[in-house]
Amino acid sequence: MRHMIYSTLFALSLAACGGDPPAPKAPEKPTATAAPVDTTAAPTATAARPEDTASQVHIDPQILAACGIPEPEALFGFNAAAVRKQDTGPLDKVATCFVTGPLKGRSVRLVGHADPRGSTEYNMLLGHRRADAIAGYLTGKGMTKEKAETTSRGAMDAKGTDEASYAKDRRVDIMLGQ
Repeated sequence: MRHMIYSTLFALSLAACGGDPPAPKAPEKPTATAAPVDTTAAPTATAARPEDTASQVHIDPQILAACGIPEPEALFGFNAAAVRKQDTGPLDKVATCFVTGPLKGRSVRLVGHADPRGSTEYNMLLGHRRADAIAGYLTGKGMTKEKAETTSRGAMDAKGTDEASYAKDRRVDIMLGQ
């Protein structure tokens, strides 16, 4: 009996040491989460939901014009920070534009955003995770870390009041840096 109690306490203490920040306070049940992009794995067949197929980046119109990129939507899945497969096309074009194209040598500012659900601290961390995920993708495509500045606004600019409008709050803005 004593062994079972110690085993249970040990398992609980390990679970409490997880690396992720705590979940938002009383959030609505998530409708979709983003999975990390694995470019080596074969695509899996799943039913696409509208929130799964929308892009998670909002690219500054100056960058779109200079790089010849069509404007994507600006959505992340609930409580998610991973780059999704549908975002790799526009992000590849941004990276190419800043590494070898018309904006070669310029820098980008990546600003992560969150919807208003969750604590202020959690949303700031989530915004940073989102911006860092995009920065990681861009640096993996040849941009230097010094040219991809990341920051977070958390939920400071959030305007959402329902799932459709919350989705617009979950994004990373890609803007020209200094």
